[in-house]
Amino acid sequence: MSQLADTAPPAAHTPAAPPVDALIVVDVQSAFVTGDGAVPAAARLVDRTTDLLARARRDGALVVHLQNDGPPGAEDEPHTPGWELHHPVEPGPREFDIRKPYDDGFEETRLGAVLSDAGVRAVAVCGVMSEMCVQATARTALARGYRVVVPHDAHATQDVPAAPGISEVVPAATVSRVAAYALGSDAEVTVRAAEVTFAGPAAG
Repeated sequence: MSQLADTAPPAAHTPAAPPVDALIVVDVQSAFVTGDGAVPAAARLVDRTTDLLARARRDGALVVHLQNDGPPGAEDEPHTPGWELHHPVEPGPREFDIRKPYDDGFEETRLGAVLSDAGVRAVAVCGVMSEMCVQATARTALARGYRVVVPHDAHATQDVPAAPGISEVVPAATVSRVAAYALGSDAEVTVRAAEVTFAGPAAG
C-alpha cells in the first residue's frame, strides 16, 4: 500500500482577520435587553457585548456607545428607565456615549468626527436592532470606507409578527441573519464575537 494513502493532508489554515480599532455598541439600552420588551437573544447579546467591550478597552481600541432617543411615549424615550444604557460608559479619550435621533448612528451626530479624529480604519458593530440601527450604521460605515465587522452572535432584534396573507412569524434569528447578509460582501458578517480582535487606532 502506498505510504501516501496512509497520510492525511495537512489541515487548511485560515489566517486570523486583522484587528479592528473601534467598537460601536448600538443601542444596548435597558428597554431592549431587560424586562418584557427584551429581544429574544438578550442574554446572549449582553454576554457578547460585555466581552467585546472588555477586550476593546484592554487593547486600546476606541469604544462608542450609541444611545437612541426614541419619540415621546416610546420605550426608549430620553431620560426614562428604558432609555438608559445597559453597559456603563467609562468616559475618556477612548470611550464615548453618543446620542442619536435616527437609525443611522452617523446621521446628525458626531460619530463620523470621533472616528476620523482618532484615525480609525476598521470598526466592529454590535447591538440592536439588527435590521434597523445596526444595519444602518454599518452600511454608512462601509460607504465611508471603513472595514466593517458585524459579528453574527453580537447583534439581535425582535421577531417580525405574523401578517395575514403575507407571512407567518419571522423568527428574530432569521431577521438578524438576513439583515447582516443584506450588507453585501464587503462586510464581514459570519465571524463570531470571540474571533474579533482589537488594536488601538493609528494617529489621526
